Amino acid sequence: MKRRQRGFSLIELLIVVAIILIIAAIAIPNLIRSRIAANEASAVGSLRTINTAEITYNTSYPTTGFACTLGQMGPVTGSNATSAASGMLDANLAAGNKSGYQFAISGCSGTPAVTYSTTAQPASPGTTGQRYFCSDASGVIKYDSTSTANCLANGNPI
Repeated sequence: MKRRQRGFSLIELLIVVAIILIIAAIAIPNLIRSRIAANEASAVGSLRTINTAEITYNTSYPTTGFACTLGQMGPVTGSNATSAASGMLDANLAAGNKSGYQFAISGCSGTPAVTYSTTAQPASPGTTGQRYFCSDASGVIKYDSTSTANCLANGNPI
């Protein structure tokens, strides 16, 4: 009588598992790099949005000048837009967090405010992003690989 084999042997299953692990070892770092690149591109786009919102805010509220916080450009609370909540940014960006980056406005000076600086830093450096981004009233977006302070002082334009 002949014995019929059914299923796979242990060696065959181990080979398949090893092949899957090799493919995963190749694919996962590429996935992480792609996610970091997407987060960085989103951060640059968000800084452009903040710059545009700042110009609109300055034009809409000339006695206030530029907004000194992201919340001032956040969603409208109530029925009318005011200089405290103008509705120029979405809730996530106005809260300062979006796509693995943290955003902030600083460097406001004057009454009305005639200048500002925006920064974007990775929420988890090396995991959500590798570069720090910044901009100011000139609208030029710059980056640095070490910190937002270095970005503001002598960052490289994008």
